[in-house]
Amino acid sequence: MPSMTVDPAEVAQFDALSTEWWDPKGPFAPLHRFTPVRMDYFRSRLTRHFGLPRDGARPLAGLRVLDIGCGGGLIAEPLHRLGAAVTAIDAAAGAVDAARAHAALHDLTIDYRCLTAEALAAEGARFDVVVASEVLEHVASLHAFCAAVASLLKPEGAFLATTINRTTRALLGAKLAAEYVLRWAPVGTHDWRKFVRPDELRSALGGHGLVIRDLAGLRFRPLTNSFEISGDISINYGCLASHRERETDL
Repeated sequence: MPSMTVDPAEVAQFDALSTEWWDPKGPFAPLHRFTPVRMDYFRSRLTRHFGLPRDGARPLAGLRVLDIGCGGGLIAEPLHRLGAAVTAIDAAAGAVDAARAHAALHDLTIDYRCLTAEALAAEGARFDVVVASEVLEHVASLHAFCAAVASLLKPEGAFLATTINRTTRALLGAKLAAEYVLRWAPVGTHDWRKFVRPDELRSALGGHGLVIRDLAGLRFRPLTNSFEISGDISINYGCLASHRERETDL
């Protein structure tokens, strides 16, 4: 049965690049540059959500975390190093193979699996945290994906996502400049029509009982060639959502 969340063309595209995941100068170089701010956002929001101390080497110890669309493990590995018990899934078999090989090389215990979010949900799996970083703009159906996330998330859990807003600035910066001018990513990596506006994400999550509690911009700083958390959500942004039944907003 075809997946409702996975776009086969997207899977094939990333599968073809599976040997390049851990090359910081290769086609995934933008993700390598983007990872520090993603992890800063995840760490700060998760420790606040769960009332955990942010400082310390392993602030996420005791949390069961799912990384959906894990690729080569660029987010799964730092989540593991922060103490989380990480399960990471991807529909691209080549990406999962690359992730497993890299984890083994560094003696990291991460449960990598090649399957879809809805297939894992059908198994009855539940997690304290579900992460989808740079994934939403590649799924076949945002609503089906959010349904799977809601099923996978424990009642007091947190869903974290980073994605790209569908704005003119994002078309110019994250699509045209990144792929055709700066050559940060292979041409065709993104389809601007699949970028996700915050209101669309809010609606899709809300349809499955999830409420956005935090929204923040992840802004590129050209002078330092790095990203920072900001109030500007016009291109890249991150969000944290939880089940509607949770009474205390963050």
